[in-house]
Amino acid sequence: MKRRVSILGATGSVGTSTLDLIERSPDRFDVIALTAGSDAQGLADAARRTSAKLAVIADPSHLAELETRLAGTDCRAATGADALNEAAAGEAEWVMAAIVGCAGLVPVMAAIEAGRTVALANKEALVSAGALMIDAAARHGATLLPVDSEHNAIFQCLAGSRREDVAKLILTASGGPFRTASDAAIRAATPAQAVAHPNWTMGAKISVDSATLMNKGLELIEAHHLFGLPSNRIDILIHPQSVVHSLVEFIDGSVLAQLGSPDMRVPIAYALAWPERMATPAQRLDLATIRSLDFEQPDLQQFPALRIARQALEQSGAAPTILNAANEVAVAGFLAGQFAFTEIASLVEQALERAVAGAPSSIEDVIQIDLETRHAVAELIEARCH
Repeated sequence: MKRRVSILGATGSVGTSTLDLIERSPDRFDVIALTAGSDAQGLADAARRTSAKLAVIADPSHLAELETRLAGTDCRAATGADALNEAAAGEAEWVMAAIVGCAGLVPVMAAIEAGRTVALANKEALVSAGALMIDAAARHGATLLPVDSEHNAIFQCLAGSRREDVAKLILTASGGPFRTASDAAIRAATPAQAVAHPNWTMGAKISVDSATLMNKGLELIEAHHLFGLPSNRIDILIHPQSVVHSLVEFIDGSVLAQLGSPDMRVPIAYALAWPERMATPAQRLDLATIRSLDFEQPDLQQFPALRIARQALEQSGAAPTILNAANEVAVAGFLAGQFAFTEIASLVEQALERAVAGAPSSIEDVIQIDLETRHAVAELIEARCH
């Protein structure tokens, strides 16, 4: 029987990779719904190719174009919060959550509360609202599957193991483009240099996060929620080749690692076919050609974002939500040329120091804290620029 799937964020990099896999195995999947922010053409093209039943465009100004592009098909075009929630919690049993930013929080929670299997590619979901979503998943019988390569690697390594047998988790990080750069070079880094990731092809924001190591800090918080381990049992290890995607150390001293080429279709396929596996076109790993794998500890002096993120996790409450929002605004400011690369972490730390919000008790609380933080960081940036 075909698995009924919905893809939230179908025109982004994760969404298009998911569609690529589905279209290679059409006998295994039935696409129910697709969503996009404003790319009506990309959404309509994907809906036509997969015979989707529902296409939802977040920007209402593009609805007419979407309707025109879907004319003559059985796919319904829609916009608005209700349509987005329908895409997330309607007929599909498996939902890819790949909407960028807090815009994805409400539909992800809708899918969880509907008891769906949710493949999480949206970092904001667990970083900003992790406790709420894990609790909701337990109450509603939803299954959360990690799509990030690092968490997916841990998920694979843990298959068949008991949580009480786990000593610690080890997330690997490439180190980004500035791993071996001098302090002076990092201070002078340009947006173009920061987005030039050595191994992965990603969007500008996540590439900058990789350059600051904030990406790994956000993943640290996600790992805590996904696997239920405290901060002191989750380590970060720099691994520039991006071959070992993460490791799990067990209480008997055994360490299991998941290896693979840096292709997001591998972890997406694991989530898409779980608990089975499916073929992917990813390049096969040739260890004889690679020959050696390197590992080192992260430099928290050069890359303070990782330290700040760990502190936010340990502080808990609203701190992770504030961390995520402050970082998004700071990264956007850096990409716009408003301040130096090193100011990103500084702004995030200031936002956390000034925070007064209590722990969120609902998604609406999370969204409000996120909004207030964005305003506060924007004011900090304006003060610096003047």
